[in-house]
Amino acid sequence: MSQPTIHTFSTSFITESGAEIKEPYLAYQTWGKLNEQRNNVIVVCHALTGNSDAKEWFPGFFDASNPLKLNEYFIICPNHPGSCYGSVGPTSVNPETGKPYQAGFPVFTIRDIVRLEQRLLDELKIEGVELIIGPSMGGMIALEFTIMDDRVKNSVLIAMGKAHSAWAIGISEAQRMALYADENWNGGFYDPEQPPAKGLAAARAMAMITYRSPKNYEQRFRREVNKEKQIFQVESYLNYQGEKLVDRFDANSYDLLTKSMDSHDVSRNRDSFEEVLEAISASVLVIGIDSDRLYPTHEQKELAALIPNAEYKEISSVTGHDAFLIEFEQLNSLLSDFVGKRTKDSQNQLAHETE
Repeated sequence: MSQPTIHTFSTSFITESGAEIKEPYLAYQTWGKLNEQRNNVIVVCHALTGNSDAKEWFPGFFDASNPLKLNEYFIICPNHPGSCYGSVGPTSVNPETGKPYQAGFPVFTIRDIVRLEQRLLDELKIEGVELIIGPSMGGMIALEFTIMDDRVKNSVLIAMGKAHSAWAIGISEAQRMALYADENWNGGFYDPEQPPAKGLAAARAMAMITYRSPKNYEQRFRREVNKEKQIFQVESYLNYQGEKLVDRFDANSYDLLTKSMDSHDVSRNRDSFEEVLEAISASVLVIGIDSDRLYPTHEQKELAALIPNAEYKEISSVTGHDAFLIEFEQLNSLLSDFVGKRTKDSQNQLAHETE
């Protein structure tokens, strides 16, 4: 991961729950240059355990096959608050105690995340967002951005829906139960030298089941045995994925960010889903994945149907939810169609205005 820029805000931040973060800051990375109008901006929103280095985890977006002429844009990817990759979160020092927040850090709702990241765009004097794109949790953030910020012209929402479903919340809670059952959890105030590694690894293993599809697991592993470890290959894979996350992620961040996702509901304390989404003026591309068990395609089809200037497209893949990290050829093809239509619409509008 490349070193991000850290932006510290001069005033405190109040979450929807009323918690105050007195010295908030965000880590972010950028590519390209702002134009004079400061409106050639692409915002990339990362998923649950992602970070600000979009070029690392979203490499296909930066590929030459991307229909966007990326050298003409200013791309920015913030690390979401609550994470452990540079932005304010549970590993940050609480200025009131001089110790890390740990479990004392509040849950940031998806809207809280958007509000703090809007402040980042404000302080960078960004006037317009040509495109915002996000998969999974990033798609939830991109959707709320599209609702809450009139700077957004075009939005690409991948593998999520209008609200976190009971199915998805249940999966998140099962993962949190694994964290809480770890003997080192200690209510979230654990010794950093002895974190709840077993619980976090188990939570990640559960997640990896939902990120792929049964067909993908059967193709990759079948009933093959790892002769060295004397366990099934699928067990070895899940153990490895759990250990890998333990090495790079904080358990409190995992706990809090899954709760952030559970807060996702565009109608919460607003009007109905229909009224909220009907008010979106941006052009929107909603992308589903045909083998996604975590966020099935009916959620994306419904979302696209509720947004006036939206279209639904689908990625075909056996890999399940994780296809957004794998099927970049298909993703860029869908982007090409979307960008082409937007360009044609803009040209037609310009011709009409000059008649």
